[in-house]
Amino acid sequence: MRGHGSDVTQMTPPAPEEGNSAPEPPFLSLHTAVVLLTAFVIGITVGCLTALTQVPVAGAALAGLTASGSSVPALRSLIGRPQ
Repeated sequence: MRGHGSDVTQMTPPAPEEGNSAPEPPFLSLHTAVVLLTAFVIGITVGCLTALTQVPVAGAALAGLTASGSSVPALRSLIGRPQ
């Protein structure tokens, strides 16, 4: 079987256009990603701790969502944007 590995085509990224050389901005900034990830961890933690207190699962989920949502404004002001 000659050329067994030569049938694989490699995908190459498209060449950038000459007039459009600026890189595409990220979908989320680093600040936003850190704030949302921290809020997610807070919500999961509060929800799990609430579920351990024999509260119905719906109540624990509601507590986690409330903690996550209410922590975003505080985290946004506590975690400063890079200078």
